[in-house]
Amino acid sequence: MNIAVVGMGIIGGSFCKAFKKYTDHYIIGINRTQSTLQQAFDCRAIDEMGNEESLSKADVVIMAVYPQATVEYIEKYGSYLKKGCIVTDSSGIKTEICPQMVALSKKFGFTFVGSHPMAGKETNGFSSADADLYRGASYIIVPCEADDSTVKILSDLAMEINFGQIKLSTPEEHDRMIAFTSQLPHVLACSYVLSPCCINHKGFSAGSYHDVSRVANINSKLWSELFIENREPLLKELDILIDNITKITDAINDKDIVRLQELLEQSHKTKEALGE
Repeated sequence: MNIAVVGMGIIGGSFCKAFKKYTDHYIIGINRTQSTLQQAFDCRAIDEMGNEESLSKADVVIMAVYPQATVEYIEKYGSYLKKGCIVTDSSGIKTEICPQMVALSKKFGFTFVGSHPMAGKETNGFSSADADLYRGASYIIVPCEADDSTVKILSDLAMEINFGQIKLSTPEEHDRMIAFTSQLPHVLACSYVLSPCCINHKGFSAGSYHDVSRVANINSKLWSELFIENREPLLKELDILIDNITKITDAINDKDIVRLQELLEQSHKTKEALGE
């Protein structure tokens, strides 16, 4: 197939590199910054340096840009898309953008399928892209109104580049779970490193510090958009976190070692039951 990837950051760049390493698909790269596109072409991550006119020959279009930028791009260039092509996103929110993308699919005659590759790094940009970034990772597909055959095409593509599993979801379930598994840890990490102790951690820190602080090396523009657009599920998870921290705080403050041990043991048993 002809696959167009819009956005040559770590996500889009990794898709390109993976397709070129593991498949025979023809890869068209599209990017706002031409120097990055040239870099992708020079290292053979893409077969063609494309633009909006290149969309007309793409069987599949992977949008690897910010959530609302995905909608804005299709609004602007949707008329270039080949009728019947598949368009998918790669963003960490779905409830906010899926209805907009489905409406655009009806306007321009393409099929939209939401998706979210559950992989990444703390660094950004094409230089961080990796052909094996998705190896073993979960690929979440949100079909919206797409039929089973279209979902299978996207699922097969994901498995070709070594995703470990396909997870089907609704926009609501996706956003609720991502608030817990991804967005909440980023909030926690950012809050953690805002402590005045952080600047003096070297020599005193080991695995625990690095485990908690790792994702605080954050793309503030992207994650601010994700937090705001998924605010209701995220705020619910933050309320739960604050309540749990308060319970532990109160037990420490009251020197209630029995209650504190109960709370910590409850956490231990939860992780143990998950086999993690």
